[in-house]
Amino acid sequence: MFRRVALIGGGAAAATLLSELLDRPATQPLHLDWYTGDTGALARGVAYGTHSARHLLNVRAASMSMFAGKPRGFLDFAQRGDASIAGTDFLPRQLYGDYLEAEVNRALELARAHGHDVHLIAHAVDAVVPESDGVNVICGENSAHVDAAVLALGALPPQPLGGVAQAALDSGRYVVDPWRFLAAAQPDSQPRKVVLIGLGLTAVDVLLELSALWPNAEFTAVSRHGLFPEAHLSKASAPTDDGAELVEQMLEAPEVRSWTRLLRDTTARSTDWRTVVDGLRPHLSALWAELPPPERARFMRHARWAWERVRHRLPPQVEQAMHALEQSDRLHRLRGRMRDVELASEGLRLNLQPNGDGSAVLPADYVIQTVGLNTDARRTGHPLVRQLVTNGHVAPDPLGLGCDATADGHLRHKDGTWPHLFAIGSLLRGTLWESTAMPEIRVQARHLADILLAP
Repeated sequence: MFRRVALIGGGAAAATLLSELLDRPATQPLHLDWYTGDTGALARGVAYGTHSARHLLNVRAASMSMFAGKPRGFLDFAQRGDASIAGTDFLPRQLYGDYLEAEVNRALELARAHGHDVHLIAHAVDAVVPESDGVNVICGENSAHVDAAVLALGALPPQPLGGVAQAALDSGRYVVDPWRFLAAAQPDSQPRKVVLIGLGLTAVDVLLELSALWPNAEFTAVSRHGLFPEAHLSKASAPTDDGAELVEQMLEAPEVRSWTRLLRDTTARSTDWRTVVDGLRPHLSALWAELPPPERARFMRHARWAWERVRHRLPPQVEQAMHALEQSDRLHRLRGRMRDVELASEGLRLNLQPNGDGSAVLPADYVIQTVGLNTDARRTGHPLVRQLVTNGHVAPDPLGLGCDATADGHLRHKDGTWPHLFAIGSLLRGTLWESTAMPEIRVQARHLADILLAP
């Protein structure tokens, strides 16, 4: 058993692991230092820190429990406040943040009852130095030697896209972090032209909020294919089988072209393609593990966008809201690539290369970068991850998918694997691929708690 553990990160993954560790009696008391950062949004992180009722979970309520062993956890919590809520509902992310906070508070109460010693430290960790017998955690002028440390950092801070002029960044009109921008946005009736770069789930959240706050704003969304994420059905559907036959065929030929052909053939025979995608979900990490590095790179270049569209879907009511925004002529979608963004006398000027030949210029009062989750440890501005990579303590994934690690979360360096340094959540995407949603994070948390508390 690791007697003294440092948990680094204050979001949902950290909260889930904390709750797993403290929810079970241990043979010996656990000393846990939880470095939550200085955001003040305990357990919520970026994903569940929104205060807008318009921002919904893109997973039905019945599938959002924090605990692998308590599948009704979130649904029971929601129904205590509103008995009419059904397990098939898509509920506000703000409510899910309330659930996370409630479970953390319950876990802290259990800690006292079980004799555990838990310290909440509302500061960011400056450096982590792994050693053969433990890990040194440095926070300000304080240093602590722990038996094990877990990085539960969530998504890394977004970085400006290439081609954005420094003057555009300095103006405040080019928005790198859409969540910080939305948190400060106020109702305003002025006419505005807003350009979004990206058309995934983050873009949809920005459109939902700003279109309501700024009723006279017009939006243009630019992406390579000009497509929104697909939507869930209005009624829940279950996979027609366990996907075993398809998975077996995919494992026999682990290459992107073969997988694409198999998926097209299987979905063509299915009554709804969603059942095929959902049937694959429990097997995605195993499939990813069998995909050779060149094929992983090919997937990232050519197929990732299509997979993300069908895997991470919109609630039906959100899809309807996007269609209504287009039908009112307030939203226009364009296919193409951003060349650069410059500061102009009237605001910003985005130079676009549409699909095909030619070019286009989009004037904008604001350009908002909505390209989604950042997990690139090679180029991050996150101070702790940068320190770990620069000092060679961890090896970044070559495709920008977090850090090199084992399937159970042990972080690797160029010469081997650290026995006392772990990660959970998005930093494991290069190892597991499916590693950012609560159904996967809660399983990781249970397994990691087993490792940390093993006699």
